Amino acid sequence: MLRYRLLLSLFATVVLVRAAFRRDWDGLRARLGHGKANPGAHVWLHAASNGELASARPVIEALRAARPAMKLLVTCNSESGVALAQSWGLCARLAPLDLARASKRMHRRWNVRSHITMESELWPHRLLTCPGPVLVLGGRLTEGTAKGWRLFGGLQARVLHRIAFLSAQDPDSRDRFLEAGLPKQACGPVVDLKALYTPPEQHDAALEAEFSRASTWLAASTHEGEDETVLAAHAEARLQEPGLRLILAPRHPRRAEQIARLAADRGLSCARRSLGETPSGADVYLADTLGEMALFYRLAGRVFIAGTLTDRGGHTPYEPAAFGAALLHGPDVRNFRVPFGLLDAAGAASPITDAASLAAALLALSDEKAQRSAGAAARALLEPEASAADLVEDLTLHIDAATK
Repeated sequence: MLRYRLLLSLFATVVLVRAAFRRDWDGLRARLGHGKANPGAHVWLHAASNGELASARPVIEALRAARPAMKLLVTCNSESGVALAQSWGLCARLAPLDLARASKRMHRRWNVRSHITMESELWPHRLLTCPGPVLVLGGRLTEGTAKGWRLFGGLQARVLHRIAFLSAQDPDSRDRFLEAGLPKQACGPVVDLKALYTPPEQHDAALEAEFSRASTWLAASTHEGEDETVLAAHAEARLQEPGLRLILAPRHPRRAEQIARLAADRGLSCARRSLGETPSGADVYLADTLGEMALFYRLAGRVFIAGTLTDRGGHTPYEPAAFGAALLHGPDVRNFRVPFGLLDAAGAASPITDAASLAAALLALSDEKAQRSAGAAARALLEPEASAADLVEDLTLHIDAATK
């Protein structure tokens, strides 16, 4: 514990000095567990970032629906995460540093009865000083992190023994938690929170009439360096499937002009969503808008998951799988190693490496029946062990006991 405290003191000093240098006095106070606290008993939920918070939203909403009178405090490590939680109507603050006094102060001032934390946010002081049950969602423990914990002697076992319920995000993490000392009775179902994604009802009648799902493919959230491959594959595949349509959705819409020039260099015409241009007659429909990805997933029977052909680690397979699309991806899938591993092992996704293999994979899935079969297999494989409602049932067993 002494070694951990020394390292944490160094880290905390950097964070606090930076806040003071920026004259961010409110942020500095929040990092020390100060700031205005609301009255009444609270359940404290912590997520590190916007991504973790967004993944947890189905559980948060189900928890609020199940216990509408419950007071929930959400903390994040960034101002943007706090703003996101507040936009959902939640009480949110910057998370305190994992200093013993700051943690105790936070628990006391907010009258914390239970603490829910996400993924790898297992802060020792925060968990050890919590007066009520500690609950973990999407718990993640890599081999490297497990080795790092061993540097702190028996600290990991002490922390894990404070956990009343843990739902790991993958079987390997679950096994590592158990080996490290998590009580067996605290081990819940394996659920990657991203698998709880529910497709929103996003429609556009004009586009749905324009695009036949079986003959449309989507390049979802492409990065610079991937568009050339996508456009080359589209041009090659259309030689054998002339009716093939491409919706190209860049991760950053500001690159639309650049992508349109790349398409023109290949003799492909573009229609841009942001300019209100009709896709009729265009070789490529450039989906250069934000917040409409669900609509584009709905239009395509084949989806190339981008970020997998560049050094990005890949984007989520859960969202296109939820729409029943046939999935294609490049070799760099480290951000979602477990789900892509399951998909590839079962033949429920098509790995590609370049334009030629992407074109070949598109043609292999040109038949609507093949698309439906691949999409159904992917959706079934990525189905979580438990739903958001199931997780909330587990959480409330502990929360209710602590708030009586």
